Amino acid sequence: MVLSPGLGEIVLIGAAVLFLIMGPKKLPQFARSLGESKKEFKKSMNEAQEVVDEAEEVGEEMRPDAESEVEDIKSSSE
Repeated sequence: MVLSPGLGEIVLIGAAVLFLIMGPKKLPQFARSLGESKKEFKKSMNEAQEVVDEAEEVGEEMRPDAESEVEDIKSSSE
């Protein structure tokens, strides 16, 4: 019977390996830079979502005009 490690065990093993590779002095600096990177990524994702939301609002505002133009084109071609 083969036991596969769960997420907790993988995280613990990864933390131990990082501690051994980076040492106790560089580990806090690494964690801080990782946290800053996560914060910047989250900020960028929020900005991208704002752009998408704004584009959807503009599209909804323009929709009635576009629909009326399509109807005009259909009626003129008949």
